[in-house]
Amino acid sequence: MATQLMGNEVNKLIQSEVLQRSNVLISKGIVPTLGIIRVGEKSDDIQYERSIERCFSKLNISISKIALPENVTQTDLLDSIQRMNDEPKIHGILLFRPLPKHLVNDIIVNSVAPQKDIDGMSDASLMGILLNKKQGFAPCTAEACLEIIDYYGIDIAGKNVVVIGRSNVIGKPVSLLLLNRNATVTMCHSKTENLPAVCKRADILVCATGRAKMVNSEFVREGQCVIDVGIFVMPDGTVCGDVDFDSVNPIVDSITPVPRGVGSVTTASLARHLICAAENCNG
Repeated sequence: MATQLMGNEVNKLIQSEVLQRSNVLISKGIVPTLGIIRVGEKSDDIQYERSIERCFSKLNISISKIALPENVTQTDLLDSIQRMNDEPKIHGILLFRPLPKHLVNDIIVNSVAPQKDIDGMSDASLMGILLNKKQGFAPCTAEACLEIIDYYGIDIAGKNVVVIGRSNVIGKPVSLLLLNRNATVTMCHSKTENLPAVCKRADILVCATGRAKMVNSEFVREGQCVIDVGIFVMPDGTVCGDVDFDSVNPIVDSITPVPRGVGSVTTASLARHLICAAENCNG
């Protein structure tokens, strides 16, 4: 059976660091504050929002929220973002995505002030990853994958890493982050031929397919590390990821569970980014 790479352990370590830095800011009269903008009432957005509130309350981080209707106009959404950009007491902005289809995503995410884009949404933040420069913030979920890998002492340099998925939210940024750490990265997608065989060649397999239990025993071999980014609530109420855990777990060397894996570290990474932004805003 595989070693389970529990995100909760990584989460605790990051939260301890964040709390110390948060208390330093508060001692100077600065209250670290996250601005959340949510469009609509999607259950997964609300669930994530509540998990952020629970986590941040323990870290002495304040939250300011704007909830907009599903049919909000682009102008009204941009106005809400600009208000948070202009508010000096708000240090970071989190915009829940994906947005409704009537809104132009590229215009909206790039309207967030770069210094407040703590989830790496904008072109400027992604360019920082592409050029391997300390410019902006990486997407939190992509960064969480590397936090787990590092915490458990898994070597990246020189390793063959396969990433399934090419979205701007996870697939592309996590591939670039791994490449910047000297991994040899193969990015796969729906058009990749003989995908299971490609995945079997990996030392580290990162699954961001967006399809529940897509990766099964045919995709893996002994000795691999599997990072499962997905999270889905099934009709029977159970939660699973992109990986069919029961079929993969007996084969590979290590694997992140779902839940209690990457997701728990994502929120902690968001908190760390928020503290960095608050520190930067205040010199």
